[in-house]
Formats: sequence, structure tokens, C-alpha cells
Amino acid sequence: MLATNTQSVSWPISATARLYTAMFAGSLGVFLFYFAAFAQSDLLHNGTHDTRHAIVAPCH
Repeated sequence: MLATNTQSVSWPISATARLYTAMFAGSLGVFLFYFAAFAQSDLLHNGTHDTRHAIVAPCH
């Protein structure tokens, strides 16, 4: 039998850094979602609209 040795690595990331990262990612996602949703470009708007349908997200 083969013996395997696994080790876990713990990265010292504070809860504050995780919170800031989550807030930044959420804000960026909301910005991109609304930017594409209200864009005047038909190609960008329709592509986003079709993507929302593909991931079964409400859009109407």
C-alpha cells in the first residue's frame, strides 16, 4: 500500500480582511450586473438578459 502524508496550510487572514474582500466582490458584482442591465448597447443588454435566463435568475 502507498502511504500518503497530507498537511494542511493555514493562511493567517483576519476576519476584517475577509469582510473587506467580500464587500468589494459583492459591490463589484452588483455594479457589473446593473451596468449591463441598464446599458444602452443592445448586444451587452441582450447578452446579460440571456445569461440571467440561463442561470434561472429573475429578470422581469
